[in-house]
This record gives sequence, structure tokens and C-alpha cells, in this order.
Amino acid sequence: MFQSFEVTARPEQGPPRLKALREMIAGEGLDGFLVPRADAHQGEYVAARDERLAWLTGFTGSAGFCAALAEVAGVFIDGRYRTQVKAQVAEVFTPVPWPETSLGAWLPEQLPEGGMVGFDPWLHSAGQIETLRKALQDTGVEMRACDNLVDRIWSDQPEAPLGAVKVHPLEFAGESHDQKRARLAEELREDGHKAAVITLPDSLCWLLNVRGSDIPRNPVAQGFAILHDTGAVDLFMVTEKLADVRDHLGPDVTQHAPSDLTAAVDALDGQIRVDRGTLPFALAEILGDRAVFDGDPCALPKARKNDAEIEGAAAAHLRDGAAVVELLAWLDAHPAGSLRETQVVTKLEGLRRTDNALQDISFETIAGTGPNGAIMHYRVTEETDSVLKDGQLIVLDSGGQYLDGTTDITRTIAIGAPPEEACEAFTRVLQGMIAMSRLRWPVGLAGRDIEAIGRMPLWLAGQDFDHGLGHGVGAYLSVHEGPQRLSRVSHVPIEAGMILSNEPGYYREGAFGIRIENLIVAQEAPDKHGGDSHRKMLNWRTLTFAPIDRRLIVAERLTLAERDWLNAYHAEVSEKIGPRLSPAAKTWLDAATAPI
Repeated sequence: MFQSFEVTARPEQGPPRLKALREMIAGEGLDGFLVPRADAHQGEYVAARDERLAWLTGFTGSAGFCAALAEVAGVFIDGRYRTQVKAQVAEVFTPVPWPETSLGAWLPEQLPEGGMVGFDPWLHSAGQIETLRKALQDTGVEMRACDNLVDRIWSDQPEAPLGAVKVHPLEFAGESHDQKRARLAEELREDGHKAAVITLPDSLCWLLNVRGSDIPRNPVAQGFAILHDTGAVDLFMVTEKLADVRDHLGPDVTQHAPSDLTAAVDALDGQIRVDRGTLPFALAEILGDRAVFDGDPCALPKARKNDAEIEGAAAAHLRDGAAVVELLAWLDAHPAGSLRETQVVTKLEGLRRTDNALQDISFETIAGTGPNGAIMHYRVTEETDSVLKDGQLIVLDSGGQYLDGTTDITRTIAIGAPPEEACEAFTRVLQGMIAMSRLRWPVGLAGRDIEAIGRMPLWLAGQDFDHGLGHGVGAYLSVHEGPQRLSRVSHVPIEAGMILSNEPGYYREGAFGIRIENLIVAQEAPDKHGGDSHRKMLNWRTLTFAPIDRRLIVAERLTLAERDWLNAYHAEVSEKIGPRLSPAAKTWLDAATAPI
């Protein structure tokens, strides 16, 4: 299996490791040290070697950091992980709600007399350190770049990954890497930039039409690149990873050892385009005034999927949807109390594996029943594996990495007779998902401008959820892709071709969780009769097709428009997925998609 259920971190391991780190901190003449969940490439996902936060604290979430001081060790976590962190860290660590509490405000409170806090300059972006230093002005607390102190005490730290790099075929990429490099180089010339430094693995892989296996669940290769205004690329990646792509890369892409990066960046002349949020502080210090913080040049072109990428995603979702429906039919055939969470995960992966295009799952499958469903990024282990009991819900959030597309789908399923309060909340979540699915909006609006549409039914009931409404998704790349987001903090306008998730939810700690998720792609909306002909608008095309559990819907709460959308969606699910199913699953689907 791609997924395992082993316990990867234990709370009792944290205290001795923190003690050793504090001894190292004191020995360096420091008052603290920052331990982020990050690597030198500054992406969301990290290899096992870079799981320093999990190794030290036991917290395995995908975002957060620890500020380890002599008397307190704060673990900063956002709303997605408030429940999870309680079970994963020992009492020597203090969970800190973030970003509500900023590090710049927290450090002076904990170090009222001032102090020196160390950080690894490769594991923090230029923007992070700039923001932190501004917040700490006149507080007496200072930041000092230093060697990584966790690496000194992590005796069995894994080696850096060396996965082979493979060609991403033109039929799926839709544009050659020669064309991509030329297009971006022209933008650099127009802006007066001599080069751009690229640090994100998914940007590098998109630009060169390659894929890798350095990061679990994400088909990316770790490396750095310098894109010059001529279209030539200097690629800093371990030689042995590139054996299968040398001819593909061609003469305009020159390979260098990763250790040559700093000297190459130092030798650059003129204005160099970089991204403030992903450029390591170490490289920002080398570039100095030559750095122009105009963003990653690959980010928006990568987000705007071309026709080949969109149709590849659509095809992958149909095959993936058939696997999900087979799973839902299998699940319904088992009475309450007869299955465990791990059995559901194993069965679903087995169904996906019948597709030869599947390369991996796109993230660790979330299969949380009862109280586990309220842990937004729950990962079932051998110790937490729970029975699916009568009256519970199960949140099933999963996806696949296919050669032609990346999928991400969540369905919440009733086990036996669901409680009334769960059905009421489920219906409100569904109404929010439908509202976003039906939306038309003027060109130029960002995620922050429309995200509230998906929360409104919950807000009216005095309820909400602590994650964004949606994230960008790559084209056989990272399942979380920026810069586009359906989030109150996203300023990036949504453009045609961008794929996002639409996933409102609701979580009752200790009781149940609810989330419904489809992937949707923005497209130009057709003109409306009587509408403003001069006002260009966008709407969504739904990519995900699998039934929504009708047993959890309070039908009388739906408006006529909501009912019509749901019935039309289910009819489309039946039409598109039905012919791909086994006879038993087809019979189940016919009942599951009947009109309400």
C-alpha cells in the first residue's frame, strides 16, 4: 500500500528531545531556537529528513512551528489543528493559537528582558524574517541566523531523498518546456529582470515538464533553478536523479551540484526576480539590493491550467469517481459495527490501484468516524483505528495522483441512523457547497471576495469552520497549490483555468465532523439574457462526480434552486460514472442518485 498506519510520533519522545535542544541552545549563547515545518525549498510539503517539527514535538500537521525557549516551548498551530495537537504533544509543549497570536507578539511576552533567538536561515523565508524583525523592534528580542540545532541532536535523521526524475509527457503538459521558458523569459525582459530564482519544487517541475518522487504523495523533485532572461536555466539538482531526463532537458538547461547554488546566486548581475514568501532568508542575504520581490514567475502560469491539463484532470476525476462510488457501495453493504477505519482506507486504495495511471495517493487518506471526524486532518493509525458504529458519521477525504491529473474528494457518510443535529449541520454545509458551485462572479475578484458564499448557511445558524473554503490543486502536481485560494486572506484574483477545491465543513469536537468537497475549475461564463454585455464574468465547471449522502440531508431545508442543483448533479453523476461500475455498484448508485 501507499499508505501505512504506523504511529510516526509519540508524545513521550518530546520531553527528552526538548531537553537536549535546550542544552544546545544554552551552549550557543541563545535564549531560544525556532523549529519550523519547512525545508530549504519553502514549499508546504517536506521529506522525512525535514520533519524536524514532528521529530521534536510529536505534532504531525502540515503547518506550524515551535519556538523553543528555556522556560516555555510554544507550538504554533492554526485552526485546522487545535484538536489534533492536544493528542500529539506532551505537556512540556504549549499550543499557541496562530495566526491569532503572532510570534512577534509572543516572544517579547516570554522574554520580557529581551534575548537572542536563533533560526536556520535556509528554513525561513525572507518575508518571514523581515516581518518578525519589524515586530521585534524596540522589544530587546533579536534574531540570529545560525546552524540548525535540531540536526545536531537528531542522530538518526533520514538522508536527503534521491528519487529519479521522469519526463511529464507533452500530451498531459499541453506546452513544451521550451515554450514555457521562452514565455517566462520574455516577461523577465519586459520587466527589466535579468533572472529569477526558483525554489519551489512544483514550480521547477512545472517549468521543465518533469516529475519526481522526493516528497511523499507529491510527484516533485527537490532542487533549485535560476531562469535567465534568455530562457536558459541553471538547474541545481543531484546528478544521479537526472539520468532519465537529460535528452528531454536539452542544451538550454545546465545541471549543477546543489552546493554550487550560493556562488551562482552571488554571481548574478542586475535585478533578480524572487518571491518574498518562498525565497530562503539565506539567499535573500546573498542577493541584497538585487532582489526584486515580484513573486515566483511560475506561480500564476502554473495555476492557469491549459486545455490539456483541464481535460486530463476531468478524465482522471471520472476514473477516480468510479473508484469512490465502488467504495461507497461496498461500505453501505456492511452493517454498522462491522468495519474499521483502516479497512475503509485499504479498500479505497485497492480500488484506485486498478487504474494503471495511478502513481500514488495525493495525500494520506482521512477516514475519521465519530469523534475522529472532528479532527480535520486526522490520520488513522494502528492505535487510533476505530469501529464504524451505528449513529456515527465518517468523514472520508482522499485523492489520487494520476498521470493526467490530481484528485481530491471528500464525502461524509452516515453509519446507521444519523443524529438529527448532524443532519441539520450537514444540510447547511451542503447548502454552502451548492452556493459556491452555482456562483457567477465578475472577473477580477479574489478568493477573499467570494469565500463567504460557502459559509453563509452556517453563519446564519451561528456556526463556522476553521479552514479555508478551498485550495488550489495542481495538474499531476501538489494537491495543495498556490497562489489561488478560496480564503479570506487570499488577494489573488481567480482566473479561468484555475482548479480549486470547494469544501465547506463543520466540526463538533468529541462528537462528529462533516465536510463535502468537489474540485471545480474556473471558466468564462456565458452571457446571460438581460445581463450586462460589457461585464465579463466567470463561473465554475465541476470536475468531481460522486453522490452526496441523501440520508444526511434535511430535504425541507433546501430551496427549490438548491434541490434542482443537487438533482441535476446526481443525474450527471449517474450518467458519467454509472457505465464505469460493477453491476452491484451501479444498482447502488441508481438508488443513491435518485431525485429528492
